[in-house]
Amino acid sequence: MAIHPLAGKPATSTQLINIPKLISDYFTEEPDPTVREQRVLFGTSGHRGSSFNHSFNENHILAITQAICDYRKKEGISGPVFMGIDSHPLSTPAQATALEVLCANEAITMIAVDDEYTPTPAVSHAILMYNKERKSGLADGIVITPSHNPPEDGGFKYNMTNGGPAEGSVTTWIENRANEILENQLREVRRVSLRKALKASSTQYYNFLETYIADLDQVIDMQLLRDSALAMGVDPLGGAGVHYWQRIADRYKLNLTVVDDRIDHTFSFMSLDWDGKIRMDPSSKYAMQRLIELKDKFPVAFACDTDHDRHGIVTGTTGLMQPNHYLAVAINYLFQNRSAWALDTGIGMTLVSSQMIDRVAEKLGRRLVEVPVGFKWFVDGLYDGTLGFGGEESAGASFLNMQGKVWSTDKDGIIAALLAGEITARTGKDPGEHYTSLTKDFGEPVYDRIDAPATPEQKDKLKKLSADQINSSDLAGEKIINILTTAPGNGAAIGGLKVETTNGWFAARPSGTENIYKIYAESFKGMEHLRKLQEEAQKVVDDAIR
Repeated sequence: MAIHPLAGKPATSTQLINIPKLISDYFTEEPDPTVREQRVLFGTSGHRGSSFNHSFNENHILAITQAICDYRKKEGISGPVFMGIDSHPLSTPAQATALEVLCANEAITMIAVDDEYTPTPAVSHAILMYNKERKSGLADGIVITPSHNPPEDGGFKYNMTNGGPAEGSVTTWIENRANEILENQLREVRRVSLRKALKASSTQYYNFLETYIADLDQVIDMQLLRDSALAMGVDPLGGAGVHYWQRIADRYKLNLTVVDDRIDHTFSFMSLDWDGKIRMDPSSKYAMQRLIELKDKFPVAFACDTDHDRHGIVTGTTGLMQPNHYLAVAINYLFQNRSAWALDTGIGMTLVSSQMIDRVAEKLGRRLVEVPVGFKWFVDGLYDGTLGFGGEESAGASFLNMQGKVWSTDKDGIIAALLAGEITARTGKDPGEHYTSLTKDFGEPVYDRIDAPATPEQKDKLKKLSADQINSSDLAGEKIINILTTAPGNGAAIGGLKVETTNGWFAARPSGTENIYKIYAESFKGMEHLRKLQEEAQKVVDDAIR
């Protein structure tokens, strides 16, 4: 994976997007449903694309929203739709389009008061609170965000009545129906004007911000954070939680400094990611140069991506933590400091997460549930309390509240960030120090992800690989002990494969939104062994799909 020469450097004016053209293209350019890249396509979490390349235009949102309305009618879902948006430039136009369709379909829609941006976890929490004790008239939700993707991208997600990202069978139904609507030239779309939608009794306003913040002390020990007076810094990165953090600090009297509350839809304040693109990825050392600068200013500092479902943690001792490192520390802490959690409550992890988590789970005596990539696989377990924690290698996690009850069934970067403060305040050691202690007990793994080019056809081949297509018996000098194409935790297809040896592993899976496949690898034998794993992994996969 070649690193761009400007990676980690501030974005220049020539690299900023032309927002007027982006918005104009959203409304005026029409996708061609006969072109694969211009159709509706739900990846692990919703449809994503850009109006610049005909993959996220008004026609897409009209079709997807009508498809969601059709799905709700088919399933008898009659409660309100809680709808949130982030600060990507395409999010507000997409919300306007969706409102026109939802109103015409007589769906009660809850949007944020004062046109506030809404973090993904605040939408999930709102759905769960509304549906609590209800058996009928259940609510669901729409979150308009492409997560940490570049500023020119838009995203559109459907969250189910359990508050979490829609499962595969649901997104497949919505995707197929939306493409059918596109092919029929939108004839089946019901729509009213935006003016009428905003005045309709079915469009209502909900205070996501205050409701979410008022409940935070159910999931994080806010009294400990207040009494400790621990100095914390937060950079909202101009995202959906930009106005949440100061309100959290004020309500709970925390020593929390919001270092920048600007909203800039070009995200010009970002440093460039590894490939020279602007990307609000809180786990990337290239994108997080501004956050890393807080290392010597606060014992613990954090940032969240644009929809605030991912977290980035910086500590005074170690700087920016790798996501896998922080997940292991969070799990180790939570399961020893949440006394109300049931003893049979398990730990959820994706199968491309660090094996450090396996070792921590074994030490804790807790059941480990290993699932494919995608937070949707944790939803049921978090919802019914059988999973205390669900975490992804890409810095997304959520966990139960203090009483062992569901908090959010979507990723929550806010509670993950505040937990770093709680860990530090309670133990006197920051999360970076805690991870160092874990490596003394279990060894020090090295982990990395690289991307390799792949055509749509090759990505389809990778999704369907079987173990007998792998001809090698050894990997990076060690005997292969396991080849997985389904996840051990639930038997679901992983859409790729994972190959394990005694001291390392690799996993390969296609990207849902780009013409690449991703190779994740980890070694407990050092960097040289990791590089060998990656080289041989790419050859194994290339031989199988080309």
